[in-house]
Amino acid sequence: MADTLKLYPTKPDKVYFYGTCLVDLFYPEAGMAGIRLLEREGIEVIFPQEQTCCGQPAYTSGYHDEARAVARRQLSLFPEDYPIVVPSGSCGGMMRQHYPQLFRDTDDQAQANAVAGRVWELTDFLLNVCHIRLQDLGEPVTVAMHTSCSARRELGLGGTGPELLSQLDRVTVVEQARAEECCGFGGTFAVRHPEISGAMVSEKVATLTDTGAREFVTTDCGCLMNIAGYAEKQGTPLAGQHILSFLWHRTHRDQGDGQ
Repeated sequence: MADTLKLYPTKPDKVYFYGTCLVDLFYPEAGMAGIRLLEREGIEVIFPQEQTCCGQPAYTSGYHDEARAVARRQLSLFPEDYPIVVPSGSCGGMMRQHYPQLFRDTDDQAQANAVAGRVWELTDFLLNVCHIRLQDLGEPVTVAMHTSCSARRELGLGGTGPELLSQLDRVTVVEQARAEECCGFGGTFAVRHPEISGAMVSEKVATLTDTGAREFVTTDCGCLMNIAGYAEKQGTPLAGQHILSFLWHRTHRDQGDGQ
């Protein structure tokens, strides 16, 4: 389902920031890091206060009417023709790839298609629209990288995270075995099929720890919550960060302000 051809916009003066539920509720520092990275690139970030869920949990569970009701509330939040950046391949994939299908043959079809065409996952936007150049200010560290299934398969972004990390000259990125395999989260999948999900995340934690890294970074908060949560519960010494938090802290000049 990934875009076969992407026509990237020129670097804009302003963007809309769609924060996602998991960023809002569990990882606000990842959202703030994304905003700060954009602002450091000279972009004004607009955060629509009325934003809620993108509708993905209902959609992937088969409740398309309920998903439309939730998603419809998001369509009017972006009236100006600015890019919409999302710190999640999962929510970005829902909005970019599935909104056109969800609203097909409805009164909202044209607006949904227009919104979908302006949605960009944030690591993709930083790398290919902002052409960001990162200066590493941190101590030497070894990390493993996990890219979410939605970012990899729906948006074709398996390489953006590693490419951004490759700009950090004191960061060594180690490759996990079967890097393309799912961590087992899958949104409501983890709730509806806990035994299968648990087996998948157990294997993912094992492959990450087998790299020898004590830390991993990921492009999605769902994967972060699932992998880091399982590792903590099992007493496995494997910490996790959203890649936006990791990039900001590695490249922010005032290392002592805690931001």
